[in-house]
Amino acid sequence: MTKQQVMHVGLDDTDSTKGGCTTYLAAVLIEKLERLQVKFIDYPSLVRLNPNVPWKTRGNGALCLRFKYSLELEDKIRDAAIGLWRKHSAIDQRGTDPGIVFLKNPQIPPELKAFAKKTQTSIVTLKEALALIERFDGEAFGFNTKRGIIGALAAIGETLEGDHTYELIAYRTPENCGSKRKVDVQSLFAMDKQTEPYTFNNVDYEKGRVIITPRGPDPILLGIRGESPEIVRRAYGLVKPLEPVERWVIFRSNQGTDAHLKRACTLSEIEPYSSVIAKGTVSKNPQIIPTRHVIFSVKDETSQVDCAAYEPTGDLRKIARELMVGDMVEVYGAVRKPTSSKPVTVNLEKINVLGLAQKVLSENPLCPNCNKRLKSMGKNQGFRCEKCKAKFKTLKKNEASMPRQLKAGLYFTSTRSQRHLTKPLRRYGLEKNRYDKEPMILGWHS
Repeated sequence: MTKQQVMHVGLDDTDSTKGGCTTYLAAVLIEKLERLQVKFIDYPSLVRLNPNVPWKTRGNGALCLRFKYSLELEDKIRDAAIGLWRKHSAIDQRGTDPGIVFLKNPQIPPELKAFAKKTQTSIVTLKEALALIERFDGEAFGFNTKRGIIGALAAIGETLEGDHTYELIAYRTPENCGSKRKVDVQSLFAMDKQTEPYTFNNVDYEKGRVIITPRGPDPILLGIRGESPEIVRRAYGLVKPLEPVERWVIFRSNQGTDAHLKRACTLSEIEPYSSVIAKGTVSKNPQIIPTRHVIFSVKDETSQVDCAAYEPTGDLRKIARELMVGDMVEVYGAVRKPTSSKPVTVNLEKINVLGLAQKVLSENPLCPNCNKRLKSMGKNQGFRCEKCKAKFKTLKKNEASMPRQLKAGLYFTSTRSQRHLTKPLRRYGLEKNRYDKEPMILGWHS
């Protein structure tokens, strides 16, 4: 009997703003590899990378396939993968820099796992990726700037041993790509109700909008995210597509896990192009700027930063408006690069209100003679009554504590504006602490 080898194939950045989809390439490659009789040892991985890199395309997702194979098939596997990768890569489109990486190793080295984590929170270089590929006897190919090699290697290195989710993606037939997607909307809302809380980010109830059907020219019809392969498969069975489905695939993913967020000990540690969790005290009251964005500032002993809740964040913007100087908060979000006119700014995904300052209502006292509200004569000058003309130099303003409508707790941006990696409210309490091997459901279906 021929000894079985283990191979990991990473793919990234094959799509463009005009079409294409790296997950679709993975789906087609899965079918091709099954015909070569490889044995998949895990679900295909869909790994979302740092959402703040300036050169990302759409969801910034990279893919990995892991399987066992007979050594005599190695050349056929490699040729099939490279052939499909070339065919489905938008090489001539600006900003598309495809990469494919092969690694033959039963175990993923710790250095690759650390590299994968870094790609989700920071910016890494192609030089770093190529050095690791050479060190561990991998093989890589790329077009244009070859930046996709970074994501392809990261997808191999991310073994999703901690918290993870699943996504079932259904694909359209080629003749329908580019046209309006056709799915029974009522069935999507019904599916969400029947599968909550074990699926997430299907619909936006605030706007009555469907979230799981993209709007671009890519071949994806819909994508259902959830806690297990079984639940996303069940959810898909509740949906009524109104157009043909070419195939569907279940991916294991870091989506909905907050994998992009990195806790900063102090505000001075915040770096551009990262996503942070940072604690501070509100130092400037919220201001509403044009188009209904809300800006406020927080500070600690090291620095001060602005925080922005933009109009699409929905209810989070309303929460930001209720903050006041002295409130203790923890802010979650992407760090925008500062410019000469704009300071470091955290674009908010969540706000954790830790403590509320006391709101005090201050009023001038009433006239002891005629009960009319007194007028101030200036700072520390006392008060006078406009009705009876009496003056009172020793009276002080009346101060009373006012109740706050805002309560301590964790608040989220609207479903429609949540990033792929943002952990939604539904997932709190459902996080996985280790990788429990899930039973394999057929990875592709035509």
